[in-house]
Amino acid sequence: MRKNIVAGNWKMNNDLSQTESLLKALQDQKTTSNAEVMVAPTFTNLSQAVSTLKDSNIEVVAQNMHFAENGAYTGEISASMLKSIGVKTVILGHSERREYFNETDELLAKKVDAALAKGMRVIFCFGEELADRKAGNEEAVVGSQIKNALFHLSAAAFRNIVLAYEPVWAIGTGETASPEQAQDMHAFIRQTLANKYGEDVADGVSILYGGSVKPANAEEIFSKPDVDGGLIGGASLKAEDFFAIVNAF
Repeated sequence: MRKNIVAGNWKMNNDLSQTESLLKALQDQKTTSNAEVMVAPTFTNLSQAVSTLKDSNIEVVAQNMHFAENGAYTGEISASMLKSIGVKTVILGHSERREYFNETDELLAKKVDAALAKGMRVIFCFGEELADRKAGNEEAVVGSQIKNALFHLSAAAFRNIVLAYEPVWAIGTGETASPEQAQDMHAFIRQTLANKYGEDVADGVSILYGGSVKPANAEEIFSKPDVDGGLIGGASLKAEDFFAIVNAF
């Protein structure tokens, strides 16, 4: 059975002191939710976060990684480096990586392969831009992003894949896909997986929604049958807001 997951992507926010304060505040929150809870601090604070949260139920994940094991890639981080400090999950393909760092489907396929080869779990992000949505091309865009980066994988590999649908037009804009729009796209994504790998694989993959999820709208979004959680941006930087979203399950 697929899992409910709420993951906080902190992006390029919080120095070490701010990270420690937020981690402490997260530990003080109470929850009865059955959802897996994850946070993704910056690279410089990952090791401290792992240490701080080692006795909690909150998993520390990375925001990105390189496809190479090592070498002359100044400023980059490998899967082995992440695993060496206790990080076992990585976010790949976020729209900001695609837009600002020109990450292509082909590059992301290599990153996915590298992460899986080291036994890591991947939260794979994708989503259409506003022009695609207005033109009615959202399913074609999302379908191609998934197929190009993931459909070379075996069915078994999807045990370590979490999908995150993030309409680019709803990230950090205050705009949110309606619960119905989110459900329609998630159902399309699941059917796309089923067409390639079968119903059992498709039904076992968690599909998260990301894009201006807040305490006020999380419960309605998460109530949809094919929405298995959220990849949370701004609201994950406030412990009370983040756990209000976790508790929406």
